[in-house]
Amino acid sequence: MSEAVAISTESKPHLPRGMHLKHDATRDEWLLMAPERVLKLNPVAVEILKRCDGKATLGEIIDQLAVAFAAERERIETDVRALLAELAAKRMVDL
Repeated sequence: MSEAVAISTESKPHLPRGMHLKHDATRDEWLLMAPERVLKLNPVAVEILKRCDGKATLGEIIDQLAVAFAAERERIETDVRALLAELAAKRMVDL
């Protein structure tokens, strides 16, 4: 199990150098690509990572997703924090 990562609401998550989000048109799926690693992403992870541009804060990302999906902000925040903490522990997202 990975170590817990604390994420501030003012953090501006982004993909580190060498990581990128790519849509594979042949298979019609989104991938998070890293040197010698590829993760297939579910639709929720894709929507979160699309917003991790290093400009938007975690709070802004959560607000955007809550509006886009007409969902409770607290539920969205829990899911976003869990995904980003897991990816940050694997050094696949910088906070």
